[in-house]
Amino acid sequence: MNDPQPLVQDRLTHNSWGFLGQQGYVLGMDIGGYGLRTALIDLQNHTYHPAYREISGGNASELLASSIELTQALLRQHGVEPGRLVRIGVGFAGPVDARRGVVLRSHRMAGWENFPLREHIEERFGAVTLLDNDANLIALAEATFGVGRDLQHLFYLHLSSGVGGGLVLDGRLYHGATTMAGEIGHAVVGAIDPMYPNEAPRTLEQHLSIRGILQRAAALGCSTDLLSEIFSDPQAGQQMINEAAELLAVRLSQIIALIDPQMIILGGVVARQAGEPLINAIKQRIPTYMASLIERPVQIVPSVLGFESVSIGALALALESMRD
Repeated sequence: MNDPQPLVQDRLTHNSWGFLGQQGYVLGMDIGGYGLRTALIDLQNHTYHPAYREISGGNASELLASSIELTQALLRQHGVEPGRLVRIGVGFAGPVDARRGVVLRSHRMAGWENFPLREHIEERFGAVTLLDNDANLIALAEATFGVGRDLQHLFYLHLSSGVGGGLVLDGRLYHGATTMAGEIGHAVVGAIDPMYPNEAPRTLEQHLSIRGILQRAAALGCSTDLLSEIFSDPQAGQQMINEAAELLAVRLSQIIALIDPQMIILGGVVARQAGEPLINAIKQRIPTYMASLIERPVQIVPSVLGFESVSIGALALALESMRD
């Protein structure tokens, strides 16, 4: 993974985000299940400053309070006075209603049901705030600062504790009718699941989330909870990569036919641990499912912004809003 700081700062130097894009500060907050992150951009000096805090349990109120404390500490560290914040972007690891600024639920923690997160952040910091889910923001981050920089059309697939996706079309996030576009993980893999023919069809998330990978590894006799050991296993690991590549080649070929992207990006801990063998296997299989529909090959690449990608995507969301 690249250090994202020079990527972000170089982009800031060469781009402008409207009338407000040369003054003040922009914040990006990542309220997730694997730690809290916040990031600050100084629009005048084109600098990027991240901060991180580990979390261990707690409820929704405690998680929000800890995230606000981390952000306030970052603002104090860099001498940012009240009123100098131009925009705030917030990423949440779970389904949200981006238009209303409301968290719908969390799959890992109670207390987030229909939670007005945007309202809470705006009240605390006094700046216009935008909210989106983590997969959408990683898609936007990669399109703005990362491997998809300067591309107008891409799809991001997130393989982690859940399976989700984000679409950037015509240079902007595409949300759909209810801001739930990209949630490919919740679709079943087929009317009859070839790996589980006697059960109800499973979703892509049930197959390729962390839990799905661990379950499949156990069924293949690989008794470990470490993804690195699973994918490096000479027998079970190779079989799982082949199975995952087959599932993804079918789904991604359909996405290519539907939205005609310039690039597909894979990210999340499952994709990182499976690494190049998974991406190469997908590339080999996709032509089988595309036939002659599309002659132009689509780039399939790993994400490059790493653990800071959601907070960077939150910054990108805030910056994009300044152009409107």
